[in-house]
Amino acid sequence: MAYTKTWTNIEKLNATEKWKLEKDGLTILNDIPYYAANGFSSIPKEEWDKFKWAGLYLQRPKEAGYFMMRVCVPSGILTNDQVRVLASIAKDFGRGVYDITTRQAIQFHWLTIDQIPEIYKRLESVGLSSIGACGDITRNIVGNPLAGIDKEELFDTTAIVKDVFEFFQQNEDFSNLPRKFKISISANVRNAANSQINCVSFVPAKKVIDGKEELGFHLIIGGGLSARPYLAQKVDVFVEPEQVKEVAIAVTTIFRDYGFREKRHYARLKFLMAEWGPEKFKEKLLEFIELPAAGEDVRETWNAGYFYGVHQQKQPGLSYVGLNIPVGRLTADDILELADLSEKFGNGEIRNCNSQNLIIPNIPNEKVEALLSEKILQKYNLNPLSFIGYSVSCTGIEYCNLALVETKKRMREIANRLDHEISLDVPVRIHMVGCPNSCGQRQIADIGLQGIKMKSKEKGMVEAFEIYVGGTLQDDGKFNEKLKGKIEADDLYSVIKNLLIHVKNTKLPNETFFSYLDRVGIDSLQQALDEILQHA
Repeated sequence: MAYTKTWTNIEKLNATEKWKLEKDGLTILNDIPYYAANGFSSIPKEEWDKFKWAGLYLQRPKEAGYFMMRVCVPSGILTNDQVRVLASIAKDFGRGVYDITTRQAIQFHWLTIDQIPEIYKRLESVGLSSIGACGDITRNIVGNPLAGIDKEELFDTTAIVKDVFEFFQQNEDFSNLPRKFKISISANVRNAANSQINCVSFVPAKKVIDGKEELGFHLIIGGGLSARPYLAQKVDVFVEPEQVKEVAIAVTTIFRDYGFREKRHYARLKFLMAEWGPEKFKEKLLEFIELPAAGEDVRETWNAGYFYGVHQQKQPGLSYVGLNIPVGRLTADDILELADLSEKFGNGEIRNCNSQNLIIPNIPNEKVEALLSEKILQKYNLNPLSFIGYSVSCTGIEYCNLALVETKKRMREIANRLDHEISLDVPVRIHMVGCPNSCGQRQIADIGLQGIKMKSKEKGMVEAFEIYVGGTLQDDGKFNEKLKGKIEADDLYSVIKNLLIHVKNTKLPNETFFSYLDRVGIDSLQQALDEILQHA
């Protein structure tokens, strides 16, 4: 459908908005063959940013000409052929690096422009795409990784997610949004899709309509993290499954036509929602589609996207196995070996979780023990220790131009050391991020570690961290709060270790970190940190 760019007369459009008026971001796809044939030096610097629409970012340092590619994986669900193609890309072009993201996508590194056409051909051959994984566009749709096999879902959302995702793919009516636009669709009652931190989320609900109980969704809008995080707010409507695409189009249209375009850091849907409020947003939404008032929210506890262990599916006689992938990083050879196992023992699928882990589904119960005896499951195991099993990390300074510190290797090392030196009766979720953009979602962690630069008298500018505590998406959700004090990266492990020893010595049996903090208060933990830093 054609649409009018209602923002063309805004006097103070930011620089990105100005070039988007002249050239749609998706047109970079037409230019890639030329650049691939003529090399990185043929790409003007002013074009670098436009590669985001193709799912590509220049990695650090930009001038070296290596790209990161993010591949969309709606709901995290991959066929065996898709996994093998992704592994081949990592192996042939990406130095064997295969990363699972916090939005169930896959990331590659070390790609060069001449390789991109061949990579696109491989992705297209199995129905995958990197288009829309980045840029001011609808991103990968986060969903329930157990869709279709989940005992705890109201209904299977696989077809709904596919329908919505395919509608927005390369759709130029929605490729010029004010900023990134993140959708989640899940009917899992354990909030597996982290609904409150997405721009728009469809969450499981039920409602009596004309005397009959209907299953569907509630709508929560305006979530997002980064430097100014917001939790999504509920809009008082009930959405039936067959209405999801129409509602998603309506919400995206509202964002496109009414979202803020003057300042890049103030352009996400969360800012429009914060200004309008749920009532005004509902009023505008109902101009597009007639919807009844909300019914009953059936979300229960929050599982944070963790599915470790062996679990029965809703299909009799079948199980799925949830594996830990430490900080989301595998090698190409390892993911190929897991694909072999999935094909041998299951139906070949592998499913990505937003906790950066994965699931092998559809295993006949009589084959589970044989699968568990495979050697690679000692490396990527189903019952991980409590720190490495619940650690999340962004890409960090290794590849990312926005990062201020190294994260993936550091988070893994810290978690492994903690597991060898501290024993707790509950897991503690630790998320590490390299900058305020928070791709590692530190705001929802029990302990969030955010990288900064700090001036040291002896060393000059050094890598350092701030500590945040008490995040959760249980119930309405709560972002973690910053403790006072900056910790040099070299001292981070000892500080975190001593802080956790204090928690261990003062917590109740089986008390979660969030419940502990709720009981003792943040001032108590601040006092403990102050004492630790005094003796550091």
